[in-house]
Amino acid sequence: MANLADFILNNVPLPSIPSYLTHYEPGKTPLSQTTHVFATLIGYLVVVFSLKAIMGPFRPLKLTLLFQAHNIILSVGSGLLLALMLEEITPIVWNHGFFYGICSQKSWTPRLEFYYLINYYIKYLELIDTVFLALKKKPLAFLHVFHHSATALLCFTQLNGKTSVSWVPIVLNLTVHVAMYYYYYATAGGRKIWWKKYLTSMQITQFVIDLFVVYFASTYLVLPSYSYFVSSYFRDILPARGSCSGTESAAIFGCALLTSYLFLFIHFYIQTYKKPASAKGKGKANGHANGNGNGVAHSYKTE
Repeated sequence: MANLADFILNNVPLPSIPSYLTHYEPGKTPLSQTTHVFATLIGYLVVVFSLKAIMGPFRPLKLTLLFQAHNIILSVGSGLLLALMLEEITPIVWNHGFFYGICSQKSWTPRLEFYYLINYYIKYLELIDTVFLALKKKPLAFLHVFHHSATALLCFTQLNGKTSVSWVPIVLNLTVHVAMYYYYYATAGGRKIWWKKYLTSMQITQFVIDLFVVYFASTYLVLPSYSYFVSSYFRDILPARGSCSGTESAAIFGCALLTSYLFLFIHFYIQTYKKPASAKGKGKANGHANGNGNGVAHSYKTE
C-alpha cells in the first residue's frame, strides 16, 4: 500500500522542481546563506516596528477573513507536514530504535531533508503573524518577536548542521501548531475556546521534551569521549551507545535557544495564569497582561 508521500507524488500533478529546492544545497537553496537570512530577519523587525509606528494615529484594522485564512493555512499545512514526517520517521525508529532515529546519519533521509526545508520556509510565513499584530495594534511582546525570528534562525542552523535529532522538536512543534493556529482561526470568528490555557501548557511540555532529547543527543555529539567514559565506568547506570550526527555548533545553538524558550514560556505562563486576579485585571486594562492581548503565549495569542 502506497504511503501518503507516494500517493501525493503519483497522483498530484506537480511541476518539475530543481534539486536545490527539494534538497538543502547551501548557496543555491533560497535562504541558505547567512547574509540572506540575517537580512530577511532584520527586514522583518524593521517592517513590523515601522508598521507599529505608522498605525499609531489610526484605528486598528480587523482583517478577519485574511487573518482566518492565514491561520487555517498554517493549521492544515502543519497537520499535513506532521503526517508526512511521522510516516517517514516512524519506520526508522520502529526498525532501528529511538537512539538510531535521533543520532544516526542515515536518519537524515532525503525526504526528511525536504520536509525540514518546508518547515523552515513555514517559519518565514509565520512572520506574517507579527504583521497582523501591528495592523491590529496589539502589543509586540518580546516573547513573540524573539520567538518568531529566532525559530527561523534555529531551523537554518539545523539544516546546515544536519542534526539527525531535528525531527523531534519539529514534530512536537507541528503538533502544537495544528491546535494553536486552529485556535487563532476559531477565535477570530468569534468562538469561545475553553482550552486556550492548555496551549501554553502544551508549549512548555514541548520544550521540556525537546530539551531532554536534544541534550541527550548533543552530549554524544559535543563530547565524543562521553560514550567511552560511560561505557568504561558507568555502563550499568548511564546510556553509552556511540555518537550522534551533526555539527557541534548547531547542537550547542539548538540547546541554548530551546532552553531560553522554556524559561520564557514558563515566565509567560506565570504572568498570565498565576498572577493575582487584581494584577491580571490591571495588566489587561493596559493591554499588557499577556504580551499579545488574548491570554495565550505565541503570536497574537500563543506560541
